[in-house]
This record gives sequence, structure tokens and C-alpha cells, in this order.
Amino acid sequence: ATDLGLENSYLPICMSNLRWKTSHPRFCHNSFFLDTYKPNRLIHPLTMSSLVIKGGPLEHNYRLKQFHFHWGAIDAWGSEHTVDSKCFPAELHLVHWNAVKFENFEDAALEENGLAVIGVFLKLGKHHKELQKLVDTLPSIKHKDTLVEFGSFDPSCLMPTCPDYWTYSGSLTTPPLSESVTWIIKKQPVEVDHDQLEQFRTLLFTSEGEKEKRMVDNFRPLQPLMNRTVRSSFRHDYVLNVRAKPKSVTSQATP
Repeated sequence: ATDLGLENSYLPICMSNLRWKTSHPRFCHNSFFLDTYKPNRLIHPLTMSSLVIKGGPLEHNYRLKQFHFHWGAIDAWGSEHTVDSKCFPAELHLVHWNAVKFENFEDAALEENGLAVIGVFLKLGKHHKELQKLVDTLPSIKHKDTLVEFGSFDPSCLMPTCPDYWTYSGSLTTPPLSESVTWIIKKQPVEVDHDQLEQFRTLLFTSEGEKEKRMVDNFRPLQPLMNRTVRSSFRHDYVLNVRAKPKSVTSQATP
């Protein structure tokens, strides 16, 4: 797929355009082992991940392949999605593939319903203890194409406690931009502190010895909604931590 595709991500989430439906995807939590750590495309499992999501908008089980982050040069932007025009300083993506219909991730990434990506907003707030284990590793992979040994880590510790989410059909936000993704965007942001965000901004797009180019603003420009429908797993009478005052839009919800 190319940028001309009809379902290229990412989207602005506008509360007045939502449709409501029930059911949340469930998470089967099992720890797994990681052996490498890369800038932006952060984690690659040593063995096949045993972390699986199912339910909600997903017809099959989807297995975790990797997760990565997008962030801005400053705290005013960085997320790949917006909520009622609000940006967040960073966004976590957990990329899963359909292990029922496809034999491997590469095939799944090219086909409809092949991938499911969970998006989690990061906002400025209190220190995130679990994220710090990843942050402590960032100085070791400052330059492009550097790797470091990494121990066991369960990425479910980066998930918000609130189960509510928005969902839509779209594409990968990085090449090959395949229109194969069911997006699940968590409503509740996860808090991280300023120092943790700043550590991500110390990473470089360049290799050692090259003129340094900071790895910031590594997110894709906003894409049009086209004919897609964004659905929510909750009745959207308000947006958590987005609107200062509740504003009912239930008349536009479709149970």
C-alpha cells in the first residue's frame, strides 16, 4: 500500500463522530524474553511472544510481535493520534499479528485483518517505574543500528488500567504502510515524567561518526478520515483527561 490508500493511519478521533459498541479485547498476560533493543522500533523478542490479545473487535487471537514509541521534540506534540484535536507528547504502539490466519508476521502485515496495533498515549505526569527499565537502556543505543542485551520484560506493565478504547480499520504508520491493521487506541493515557521523555529525545537517527540528527518528531502526518468509522467501546459522554467539563454526545451514539 502507498500513501494514496483509502485507509492510511493515523486519524483524529472526534467524539461527535463516534459510534458505540460493547466488548473489550482481553489480554492473556505471560512474560516473555527479549534480546535486543533498537531505537524507535524498540523491542524484538528472543522467542515467539506468548502475549496474546483476543475479543473486542478482533475475530481471532493476535500475538505480540514488537512494540515501539513515537514522540515529539517537545511535550506539545508527538502522538500519532489526536483526541478532539489534543496531541500527546508520545504514543506507544504494541504490534500484534493474526496467528490463526497466517503463518508468520510478514504475511500477516500484507493482508486485511492481518495485524492489530494497540496505541497508548503517554502524557506528562508522575514517574513510571516500569518504563524506567527501558529508559535506562536508551543511552546504550543512542546511535542508529546499535544493539544491547536485554532481559525479561512484560510490556503489559505499560498498559493503562482503564479498559476503554476506540477502534477503526487502518494501515501501518511506517513502511510498507499496508492497509492491514485493526487499530485499538486506549482512552486512558499513561503518565511518564519529563526526564523519561527527555531520554527518548537523546536518541539519534544517525550512526556513530555521522553528523548527529536527533530522533524526534518520528510520527506520521495526520490522515483524512475518508469513509471510515471510528467506534468506541464505551458510551462517550465525556473524554477522560481531555475535556475539562463533561459534554453529552449520546444523541449521536449508536448502541
